[in-house]
Amino acid sequence: TPAAVLSGVARAARGGVLIKGGAHLENLGTLRAIAFDKTGTVTRGEPAVTDVVAFEGDEAMLLATATAVESRSGHPLALAIVAAAQARGLHWAEAGDVESVTGKGVRAQLDGKTVSIGNLKLFDGVAIPGSVRDTVSRLEAEGKTTMVVQAGDRFLGVLALADTPREGVAEMLARLHRLGIRKTIMLTGDNERVGQAIGQAVGLDEVRASLLPEDKVAAVDELLRREGQVAMIGDGVNDAPALARATVGIAMGGAGTDVALETADVALMADDLSKLPFAVGLSRAARHIIRQNLWLSLGIVALLIPATLTGLAGIGPAVIVHEGSTLVVVFNALRLLGYPERAV
Repeated sequence: TPAAVLSGVARAARGGVLIKGGAHLENLGTLRAIAFDKTGTVTRGEPAVTDVVAFEGDEAMLLATATAVESRSGHPLALAIVAAAQARGLHWAEAGDVESVTGKGVRAQLDGKTVSIGNLKLFDGVAIPGSVRDTVSRLEAEGKTTMVVQAGDRFLGVLALADTPREGVAEMLARLHRLGIRKTIMLTGDNERVGQAIGQAVGLDEVRASLLPEDKVAAVDELLRREGQVAMIGDGVNDAPALARATVGIAMGGAGTDVALETADVALMADDLSKLPFAVGLSRAARHIIRQNLWLSLGIVALLIPATLTGLAGIGPAVIVHEGSTLVVVFNALRLLGYPERAV
């Protein structure tokens, strides 16, 4: 078993997958369901601003106000807003007292007013004008992520952003199914329409949207009860609790946050999802070789003990056969070092 585990971990590392221990290598081979975060995992995590809809003032004022707050954040959506403002040559003031509201948006102080930017859940308990709701519904129907901007008690407008799936995600999911993964699920904090649009585009089996971090943990718990073993793949701080709860937590190594990388059991070092079927297939091959080695070792012992006790074999030949079987087991485990990246 140690020889097979070490060979499997070494082969994974050569292929760009960091596995933090033998137990996680073996657990990868037992999976029947895999849950994915959306932004930065299934999608590129490089959204771009597609629509700037102003209700008060003009588009430049709306975008500059949003940028003043979002420039204090490292979230992919915030970076996209800053990039859009820079592309238009806009200038903005610096916001203060920035407060992140997990899964909903952000608030900050700007020019003596409280500026709130986020999804509609950020404005629970606030009377939202019908024009704002209608605009949000229209843009989300197009598969876009929306952010409502409010300054004081005035709704300034709505920003829409769109992200695109990573190349090869559909092929990667097909390979996972061929390996025996029954369910592929996307867990996202984005709205239902955006989640379904991305899920259908890449061929995911199930999409659960509008989830807060604690909702993702609850979803992983449900999948564990339903499927027995489940992996969770993500890259952000918000994904860390779900990564910790899953049978195997997998982080996107290059773009992942430090918290996600620390929490995860496995890291895809090149942010390449095509390495996931390789890791799952390698794990299943390792489990198969471990079983072979156990049966071979136990079989040899089961033959040698009665043969030695009954005089059919002397102790010297028995020792030679036993040590020879040990070498066979080691060489069998070393076959994992040649496991191909495109086995399926």
